[in-house]
Amino acid sequence: MVVTIRSLGLSGIRGYEVSAECFLSGGLPAFDIVGLPDAAVREARERVRAAVKNAGVKFPVSRITVNLAPAGQKKAGTIYDLPILVGILAASGDLPQPPAGAAFVGELSLTGTVRSVTGVLPMALAAAKAGIRQLFVPAANAAEATLADGLTVYGVPDVESLARHLRGEVPLEPAPAWVPGEDESALLDLRDVMGQENVKRALEIAAAGGHNLLLIGSPGAGKSMLAKRLPSILPDLAREEALESSGIWSVAGLTDPRHPLLTRRPFRSPHHTTSASALAGGGPAMRPGEISLAHNGVLFLDELPEFRRDALEVLRQPLEDGEVTVARAGGTLRLPARFQLVCAMNPCRCGWRGHPDRRCTCSDRDAARYVEKISGPLLDRIDLHVTVPSVEYDAMRRRETPEDSATVKARVDAARAIQTKRLQGTGAACNAQMTPAQLGEYCRLDEACDTLMKNAFQRLGLTARSHDRILRVARTIADLDASPDITPVHLAEAIQFRNTDILKG
Repeated sequence: MVVTIRSLGLSGIRGYEVSAECFLSGGLPAFDIVGLPDAAVREARERVRAAVKNAGVKFPVSRITVNLAPAGQKKAGTIYDLPILVGILAASGDLPQPPAGAAFVGELSLTGTVRSVTGVLPMALAAAKAGIRQLFVPAANAAEATLADGLTVYGVPDVESLARHLRGEVPLEPAPAWVPGEDESALLDLRDVMGQENVKRALEIAAAGGHNLLLIGSPGAGKSMLAKRLPSILPDLAREEALESSGIWSVAGLTDPRHPLLTRRPFRSPHHTTSASALAGGGPAMRPGEISLAHNGVLFLDELPEFRRDALEVLRQPLEDGEVTVARAGGTLRLPARFQLVCAMNPCRCGWRGHPDRRCTCSDRDAARYVEKISGPLLDRIDLHVTVPSVEYDAMRRRETPEDSATVKARVDAARAIQTKRLQGTGAACNAQMTPAQLGEYCRLDEACDTLMKNAFQRLGLTARSHDRILRVARTIADLDASPDITPVHLAEAIQFRNTDILKG
């Protein structure tokens, strides 16, 4: 007798349906799993056998063949333990065959406990699209699975509880839909930063338009402090963005069972020793990298010139396309990577070039060599180049309280609302994502602005990409002022954020 149990698998960050076909036949006892299983899937034989016996159920003494279909798709991980167990017991008559609309996912311990797995959210979303109506998952993953609409989710604590439910003896209670509560962790606030008004203005512009940002200054000027407060003024995540980002984090095993849905934009800050593969993704399990974990959020690279050159060059294509294509021996994987890049760096190796006390020991050539570690194409993709000056003593002793993040965020949200209305139905979410055609429509320049732009283009030696990025920033500044048109004041401010002499060494 062949019993087919519906299950789910992962391909990158996308879920897909898998069928566990279980066949019991005569002959010498054996247990084979086919369908391109990896080592973890093949080892399910021992976990399933021990879990069945420790649950008080007799394991069938026969030749067992389990086929995981589609057989041409590689199967990896421990998520197929539960459907294999249910299929074998249903084929042997120890359990009734589950309903056609039910699917099972979970890892088994030798004692019969069902352990949590990663990637439940994208699998649950795929289950809903495949017409599955009942999803049985580990109890620790139940809250995450309820984020997919249209599913009745059952959290399975152990094999014995599942058997009683399928036999109709003691039904499992459906898991309640997870509802976000109050976030206990508070975001860092801009009011903690004394002075640096020009840099705060740049942060506001970057948050309002989704622009990339580079902070350049001596040690202790507040670059990292300011960058870490950017999330406090970013717009809230939309439901679709939260599900997409949470799915990526789920596959990477970073979600919290108590808070399975990201309610704030991701903020990733990898160390400067991070490899290109860790940034882009891949590896034996083809997992998402840092740039995908920062999708819909911020990727902060502190000490930018200290990163390896090949790691930084990985960022170039995702910054343009909003996705990264990873080709490895295990296959080719396309991952979303629409993130906001924020970088911080010292102006030279010793860090003190341009400091008022003139303590820098680097020659001009040393400073130029340090900056040259960052390629021109990468710098060209960063919209705002901001010099962070050293904080003066009087600014630190100022008695008035600086503007807090909530006030700044209100202006950012108002500007984003203008952009959302303007770009509705175009696929772009903010000014930084506008296409060249949209630039021509929404960033028209009058005669005065055109003259200003032409002079800046020639004087600063701008590229076509720089020209377009300045227009996007100017459009954002105009939106912050609720201005329908870009004026020379808006354009001039955008240009001055592009003119950082220190980058010339």
